Amino acid sequence: MRTLKYTFWQDGEFFRGYLNDYPDYHTQAYSKDELVENLKDLLTDIESIIW
Repeated sequence: MRTLKYTFWQDGEFFRGYLNDYPDYHTQAYSKDELVENLKDLLTDIESIIW
């Protein structure tokens, strides 16, 4: 199992965040749980391009 660090904050009604290893790629969601899922999807997308 991988452990990834991420940074997030609440901006009005949205949670915004990014993976610390890829700070140029941000995502957002209405809840923290949804944000974490979006970050996982983002990582999958990034790694499919890189690898």
